[in-house]
Amino acid sequence: MENLPSPTLWAIPFFVITVAMEWLWSRKNAKIRYETKDAFTSLALGMGSLVAGILTGGLVLALSLWVYEHRIIDIELDWKTLLWLAPLAFVLDDFAYYWFHRTAHRVRWFWAAHVIHHSSQHYNLTTALRQTWTGFFALSFLFSMPLFFLGIPPALVFFLSGLNLIYQYWIHTEAIDRMPKWFEAVMNTPSHHRVHHATNPRYLDRNYAGVFIIWDKMFGTYEPETDAEKIQYGIIKNLESFNLFWAAFHEWIGIAKDLWSAPWRHKWNYLIKPPGWSHDGSRESSEMIKQRWMQNEKI
Repeated sequence: MENLPSPTLWAIPFFVITVAMEWLWSRKNAKIRYETKDAFTSLALGMGSLVAGILTGGLVLALSLWVYEHRIIDIELDWKTLLWLAPLAFVLDDFAYYWFHRTAHRVRWFWAAHVIHHSSQHYNLTTALRQTWTGFFALSFLFSMPLFFLGIPPALVFFLSGLNLIYQYWIHTEAIDRMPKWFEAVMNTPSHHRVHHATNPRYLDRNYAGVFIIWDKMFGTYEPETDAEKIQYGIIKNLESFNLFWAAFHEWIGIAKDLWSAPWRHKWNYLIKPPGWSHDGSRESSEMIKQRWMQNEKI
């Protein structure tokens, strides 16, 4: 079990080939948008994320094994067991991912690590590779710990999480419009995930799913894509820069500035409140933007 390979590392050639194919297709299809500097920034941020994962992976593994040693269910592992355990673990891991992802958009501390993935104003396969450098610092790995406590081996969870990420790769494209209705009903798709990456008020804080869109439908965060409104990608206040380090750390810098200048009774809130929250009302969170839009729609 401990010798399971890393799916994301094995998938690197697939990433390279498909990005090249999509870029070539974009030259003939105006709907698919590429900007050279943006694409290379995404690829460089992806490489940085890979390095960060290698540097911190040992610590995450050690903590995971410690939690697993205190598991409440002892599952005898063999190939017959894996026939039911692997599918169950995949669903549970995706459920955990949903709550991580939702938290990463609603709690500024976690958003500071996740925002890097949303910082591109384009939506193509390179955007999928624009990943965090600071996930370990943000403690994002804590969302997987309950699975180890339940008795699911860390190696299996890490392997399935890699498969989850590979699935999410292909949905970062404008080259695919809609999948068949039965597929759209259950699975996350390019259409669903375009909504998630949009800054249009209608779409803010929606479609957090990794693989199964059913989580969003179950917990009230689902929003379908509409052809009546063109999607704008990026973040509420776009970076307007291709600087790698600014993309990776700008929100952490913003948090540090707020913690320094805010009154003592408000400092904690700059860590746990949603992005855009301010103690004096000088900024807007996505929830406030959405509420104002909904009021205008009613007028």
